Amino acid sequence: MVIAFIINELAKEADSYTTVHMAYHAHRLGHEPLLVEVGRLSYDPDGEMGGTAYSPPKRTFKTVATFMEALRKNEPRHITSKDIDVLMLRNDPSDDLVTRPWAVGAGIIFGQLAARNGVLVLNDPFGLAGATSKLYFQHFPSIVRPRTLITRELDQIKTFFEEQDQQIILKPLQGSGGRNVFKVNDQNLGNLRQIVDAISRDGYVIAQEYLPDAAQGDIRLFVMNGSPLQRDGHYAAFRRVTAKGDVRSNIKAGAAPAAVKVTQTMLDLVEAVRPKLITDGMFLAGLDIVGDKLMEINVFSPGGLHNISKLEGVDFFEPVIQAIERKLGYKKLYGDRVPNEELAVH
Repeated sequence: MVIAFIINELAKEADSYTTVHMAYHAHRLGHEPLLVEVGRLSYDPDGEMGGTAYSPPKRTFKTVATFMEALRKNEPRHITSKDIDVLMLRNDPSDDLVTRPWAVGAGIIFGQLAARNGVLVLNDPFGLAGATSKLYFQHFPSIVRPRTLITRELDQIKTFFEEQDQQIILKPLQGSGGRNVFKVNDQNLGNLRQIVDAISRDGYVIAQEYLPDAAQGDIRLFVMNGSPLQRDGHYAAFRRVTAKGDVRSNIKAGAAPAAVKVTQTMLDLVEAVRPKLITDGMFLAGLDIVGDKLMEINVFSPGGLHNISKLEGVDFFEPVIQAIERKLGYKKLYGDRVPNEELAVH
């Protein structure tokens, strides 16, 4: 199986990233992984999606670090959709929002071309087209979401602040990695205008009720094919403990990974969002949970699976690769008779 991973930029892919570990485990299981930067995709004259791909040498690697070192040194080559079996869209559009706005939707568009060329594309690029901002989250049942306002109007945010007992979270509608996330209370209310100006410079502002349980961080739970990812009785979940005085629970922002026990409340949240994830062809998603609410659903490049594997002492990458192998088997059996969005979640 030749599996290409669309990424933002190779130079920014760290050895700890979930995408990198996925590529490493695919190689370890006998497949050929390719890394393709979203800025080096192409549409060839014969109608095939293409791109410049980096691949590792055909030898065994003991560590992810040596795997990536060899991959970076290997000469890249041009490929087309005829050369690959599976395309995984693992680039984060929000990372390119400010500096490379032309790249924001590129992965999705080229992913759609690849699907039409007969490639199995995960997550489904047509479903992802409707999920390029956090507004996608509002399409899920209100019972799983904290009370939320999305606006650029300062007066509306002030009114919402009063309604929420003078404690809210403000963050950008488009963004990731914990950038521009603020907790607003009576102590920093005087800075509200500046905070809103900073966030709204790049678009809409999300104002959300503050959940007290957020003081302990949040829980990232992986969902595969609409169900909690698990292996040998272990769930692919971990707690992201915030740094002291910080409201951001992202590992990139300094949060620390910790083991967590998955509760029935968490499983009920998965069940509530399962129908839409399946309808939209979301093969792999990351649910961010605080208390009995979801704070976010990451369907582009959910990270942390490496941390979870270390904490639980379980390899969660192998069942992900095996699930992709099964989907490819279905693709070969059914061809175009089963749409990509259905294969993505079966």
